[in-house]
Amino acid sequence: NSNEGATAGEVSALEEAFRKFAIHGDTRATGKEMHGKNWSKLCKDCHIIDGKNVTTTDVDIVFSKIKGKSVRTITFEQFKEALQELSKKRFKDKSDEEALQEMYKLIEGKGPGLTGVTKTVASPTVSRLTDTSKFTGSHKERFDASGKGKGKAGREDLVDNSGYVSGYKHAGTYDHKVQGNK
Repeated sequence: NSNEGATAGEVSALEEAFRKFAIHGDTRATGKEMHGKNWSKLCKDCHIIDGKNVTTTDVDIVFSKIKGKSVRTITFEQFKEALQELSKKRFKDKSDEEALQEMYKLIEGKGPGLTGVTKTVASPTVSRLTDTSKFTGSHKERFDASGKGKGKAGREDLVDNSGYVSGYKHAGTYDHKVQGNK
């Protein structure tokens, strides 16, 4: 019975990893289904792809085999099936159950890594060009005192088009005048 508790804990860690990868790079993702791209990323980041027993091609084939015909994603249950399929290839010398446990260990607690993400370079030239306190002329008007951009209001002269005659100085004083004469 204590073994079941451990398995349930592991599955939740596995499910957590599944969710992290499922929503990676997709703002609309719910975390319940995973795209092929994120499946490949999970396999790369968690070192399921070792280049010898399991290659990127194997990963793609298993994904295509497990998902439905007209569907582009896999659920958590299908994800576990896919792992079972790959675990036989990845850990050939182990029993199916052991191989699957090894596979779970590779994934548990992991999240998508940010490999190959471009780092920003802080060079003096760039910082000088982006320092809004040094701006002059009309460009200075585009930023508030803190250096935050004003957006469209800072780029265009916004014209007041309210009223019958645009730019009328005494707009909104009619009621006041009429009541003042009574």
